[in-house]
Amino acid sequence: MSVKVMISDDHVLIREGIKQLLEFDGDIEIIAEANDGLECLSVLRHVLPDVLFLDINMPHKNGIEVLQQIRNENIPVKVLILTVHNEIDYLVRAVEIGVDGYLLKNSGSAELKKAIYSVINGESYIQPDLIPELNARLVTRNDNREKIDALTRRELEVLILVASGMFNKEIAEEMKISERTVKNHISSIFKKIDVADRTQAAVFAIKNNLVEI
Repeated sequence: MSVKVMISDDHVLIREGIKQLLEFDGDIEIIAEANDGLECLSVLRHVLPDVLFLDINMPHKNGIEVLQQIRNENIPVKVLILTVHNEIDYLVRAVEIGVDGYLLKNSGSAELKKAIYSVINGESYIQPDLIPELNARLVTRNDNREKIDALTRRELEVLILVASGMFNKEIAEEMKISERTVKNHISSIFKKIDVADRTQAAVFAIKNNLVEI
């Protein structure tokens, strides 16, 4: 029985190239294609392939947004992101959402097939040269999670307002507390998250998705 695969990429040549690589020996069948994120979700709900190859940069909905929607809807498909992006932030975000595999578009047919059969068998597959940086980033994020968990509810509220650009007086008015109390909270926040100033605190909050930019 062949593995049924869908390809979602906004470049026709990329889709054709992947199709030729995967269908060469007859074990894999490309049953559907999509040109953008919205089309991908629409087709996916009706076709239900075993594996979806998903690009990150697509019109209407990018690959990360499509992956999130797939997980939100519990669509039973293994998702392999295939992209030109080796930026670790994309990989970390995809792993957090629950991607099954992540490869770069310079992968050869052997690696593509290895990834397909890995995820079909319930394993994950990350391109090997991306794993060291991924592990290092995940360790850092776990450390940051511990720092965030150490903050009290009020300190977390103050940190978010600091990251939003508010001064102490504005924070005091917003939270209906004294400026002195705000200063005490900020001093405690700096120690707990190991930063030296408001700018570093704001960067910490943004990087850890406490505020949106």
